[in-house]
Amino acid sequence: MKAAWFESFGDARDVLSLGELELPHPGRSEVLVKLEASAVNPSDVKKRAGSMPDLLADGRVIPHSDGAGVVEAVGDGVTSLSPGQRVWVYQAQHGRRLGTAAECVCLEERRVVPLPDQASFEVGACLGIPAMTAHRCVFADGPVSEKSVLVTGGAGRVGYYATQWAAAAGARVTATASNGDDEKACLQAGARAVVNHREKEWAAAALAANDGRKFDRVIDVEFGKNLDQVLELIGVSGTIATYSSSQDMQPVIPFYRMMFMDLTVRLVIVYDMPERAKREAISDITDALESNRLTHRVTRVFPLSEIASAHELIEQGGVRGCVLVNPAG
Repeated sequence: MKAAWFESFGDARDVLSLGELELPHPGRSEVLVKLEASAVNPSDVKKRAGSMPDLLADGRVIPHSDGAGVVEAVGDGVTSLSPGQRVWVYQAQHGRRLGTAAECVCLEERRVVPLPDQASFEVGACLGIPAMTAHRCVFADGPVSEKSVLVTGGAGRVGYYATQWAAAAGARVTATASNGDDEKACLQAGARAVVNHREKEWAAAALAANDGRKFDRVIDVEFGKNLDQVLELIGVSGTIATYSSSQDMQPVIPFYRMMFMDLTVRLVIVYDMPERAKREAISDITDALESNRLTHRVTRVFPLSEIASAHELIEQGGVRGCVLVNPAG
């Protein structure tokens, strides 16, 4: 099968190789999927660059965790899937070396999810990290109906889904964005108001947009950088659900101030959230796909031969939609 892989850490053009590898065969409780789309997420490019030094201890790594395609074969004990079925996959390259940047991938059955006919393979490849992370951020601490929710970076990959999940569940959503196109995207996703997080006092603008009321929940894309402003706008007993702090990777928190606000800080990473939460996210994603209640954005699809360019596009930042690779290209 065609595949891309790396055997050392470094820049995409220096370490990513292309070639033919042996086709995997499904073992017990495993599913072989012929992939039509593979998603490139920030965690994928960070791993390739060396964020997990032990990743290559057992040999080459085929990158990317998310993808979509068709079931090619199933191993003994698989009961929920059958050959020919359209599916999306997640966690393909978590705790294992062989991800979705290849024509085929073998995964345990629970990481392979039926893809409704209403959704394209490109949409299916967008669901794992972005949509599931957003679902966890929105719902991990209980229902959001009638609650006020702030989504920072509401036009980003996770923020866009978080805005949709919260708005559909009856929350009063305010989002932050930095330009007119992103503001429009947030409003289309269900935000009632959008403020510019590049303004110095954006917290005051967010409060004004929320009729002066403090927020019950904040879903935050940059925990360290945004914390001072978030503490100005979140209410007592509020929750901050955050999934990234890339601009301040070792933030210092004002412990006593936060303690006397009775705040909850929830750190979310899709790979290690409880299996129950993963099942709940998958169930809601399936329902939303079947009823066309989620909108999706695909920024660009690269052939596998241009996987280095796909990684570089993610590393440049500012990419709002999903970046995909066609494993057959």
